[in-house]
Parts: sequence; structure tokens; C-alpha cells
Amino acid sequence: MDRGLSWAVRAPRGWLLTLHVQPGARRSAVAGLHDGALKIRIAAPPAEGKANQALVEFIAAALGVPKRSVSVVRGGSSRRKTVLVAHPGIDPGVLLGPVKNR
Repeated sequence: MDRGLSWAVRAPRGWLLTLHVQPGARRSAVAGLHDGALKIRIAAPPAEGKANQALVEFIAAALGVPKRSVSVVRGGSSRRKTVLVAHPGIDPGVLLGPVKNR
């Protein structure tokens, strides 16, 4: 499962993902790596928590887990975020795979 991904760290309840989030994009998509984090473009404005909500939905869909299993635990108002995926059995490396646009 863990393939040495520096932006994904196993936690007691699942995985902690270090993300660089770019809100207001044309469409939501994984954009590769950026400064030790996984860069994700989100097609939602950075206002009133809409980008964070869209990020949670995107990560949940991409990993095939319920939205309730994904939460922003650090950096709620920052581009650099830590997201907890409370589902130990997933492989966060699939986020780097092809066709992850939503």
C-alpha cells in the first residue's frame, strides 16, 4: 500500500495527506506534486468553506470512501492543508494514477 509517498503518512485512524490546494480552478483534478505535497486543483471558490467541502468530496470520490471518512484537520483557511482519511485500508497512491479528474 504505502509506496514511500512523502505526502501521505499512515496515522492510527487511517492516513494523513499533505495537500497544496488551488481553489477556483476550471475543474477539480490532481495536478501532481508541489513542494512535498500533493497538488489538487478544486473547481470551487475559496469562500465560505466551499473549497474545503469540494476537496473532501473530491478526495472521498477518488479514494472510494464515504465523505464522512475525510476531514480537513489542519490549514482550513490555507492552501497547504492536512487531510485525514479515516479509512486505513485505502492506498493514497491511487490519487497519482490516471484519470482522477472529477
